[in-house]
Amino acid sequence: MLLAAPPPLPQVPAATSPPPVLLAPRPPRAQRKNSTLCASPFRPHVRAPERFRSWSSAYSVLRDARNAGVLPQGARDTRFSTILSSVEPKTLATYSAGLLRFHEYCDEQNVPESDRMPASDFLLSSFVAHYAGKVSRSCVENWTAGLQLWHNLHDAPWHGARALCAVSKAVAKKVPPTSVRPRRPPVTVEHIRCLRRHLDLSNTCDAAVYAAAVFAFRGCCRLGEVVTPLRAPFDPSRQVSRASPVTFGRNPEGVSYTSIRLPWTKTAGVRGAEVVLTSSADDICPVLALRQHFSVNYDVPEDAPLFAWTAEPGSWKPMTRELLLSRCTEIWAANGLDKVQGHSFRIGGATDLLLRGVPPAVVAMQGRWSSRAFLQYWRNVEVILPTFIARARAGVTMESLGAAVNRMEVELV
Repeated sequence: MLLAAPPPLPQVPAATSPPPVLLAPRPPRAQRKNSTLCASPFRPHVRAPERFRSWSSAYSVLRDARNAGVLPQGARDTRFSTILSSVEPKTLATYSAGLLRFHEYCDEQNVPESDRMPASDFLLSSFVAHYAGKVSRSCVENWTAGLQLWHNLHDAPWHGARALCAVSKAVAKKVPPTSVRPRRPPVTVEHIRCLRRHLDLSNTCDAAVYAAAVFAFRGCCRLGEVVTPLRAPFDPSRQVSRASPVTFGRNPEGVSYTSIRLPWTKTAGVRGAEVVLTSSADDICPVLALRQHFSVNYDVPEDAPLFAWTAEPGSWKPMTRELLLSRCTEIWAANGLDKVQGHSFRIGGATDLLLRGVPPAVVAMQGRWSSRAFLQYWRNVEVILPTFIARARAGVTMESLGAAVNRMEVELV
C-alpha cells in the first residue's frame, strides 16, 4: 500500500457487531421432490456446480477412451479443468440447471442416451420449445450455454443451429409475466446518509461497514470486487487487499481523490481495474470514509482484505458480503428505508451520478462499463431525463448532436 500507516490510537473500541461465521461445506441436497430425473450411472446425485465434473454420457465414455490413445490422463484432465475454469463458479451453478432440465426432458420423452450427446439441433430446439411461455429468454440462454459447455468438456460436437436460434427467439416473445422480475431498487444517497448517522465510526466493524458501503456506492462497484465471500477463503488475486496500491492525492484543480487498484473484475478479469474515488463536500465523502477505516483498523495486517476489521486486539475478521448487507439492512429497516440487494450499490452509484448531471460517458468510465450495458442501470429515469433535457442548450444543430453521439460511441467501445 502506498499510504503510510497512521499512528496507533491509544484505545480502539471493541467491535459490537457479530463476527461473520465461517460455515462448514454443505452436503449435497436431497433431490427435488418434483424432479423427474431418472437414476443413471451417468448422472450421480451431486451438488449443482459438480454436475459438470461428475455427469457424463455414453458418448463421452467412448470419446475419452479414444482420446486416451492420443494424450495421457494427466493431459486430458488438464484440458477438462482448464475449460471448466473458464466459467465463474457462480455462473457454473446457474449453467448446471440447464444440464438438469435437459436430462429431465430427455427422461420424460424417453430419449436414448446415445442421442443426448452430441445432441442434435432437433433435440436441442425441442427441449427449448418445451419451455416456451414458462421461462424467460435469459433462462433459456443460460441453459443452452450450460449444455454447450458440457459438450465442449467431453469433446463432443455442438449441433445447435438454425432451429435452436429460431425457437430461442420465440421464447423471448412468450415470456410469462411471472418470470419478469421487478427492477431492483438502487441504494440512494439517503441510504448512505442513514448509515452515516447510525453507525459508530469509532467502532472497528462499523467503520469498515461504512467505508465498504461508500466505496461500492461512489465507485459504482460490484460487492464481489469489494468484500469477501462468506463461504470462500480470501484470495488476494481476486479480492482487493490492504496490500493493494492505494494512493491519496489531489488533481491540478485541488480536488482530493483516492485511487485503488482492483486485482480482478468481472469484465476485465485478471487485468483488474483502477477505481478512482473523488472527495465530496457532503457528508458521504469516500476519501474520508477510507481514512477513518484505516485509522480505526490500523493494526490489520497487509495480507488481509481491504475492509478487514479488528475483532479484538491481535485478531481481525474479513468484511463479508453477508455481514455488510446484514448490518446495512438492520439500520435501513429500523429507519423505514427499502431493503436493497448487493448489486444495488452499483446501480445506485450510477443513478446518483446521472442525477447530479454527470455525463453518461463519464458515468460509464467511473463504473468501468465498456459498452452501453450501463444504460440498463438507470433508475429514477423520470427524474434523470428532465435533468438532462432542461440543461440542453438552445440552437443545437443536427451536426453537433451527431458528433456528440459518435463521441459517446467511441468512448463506450
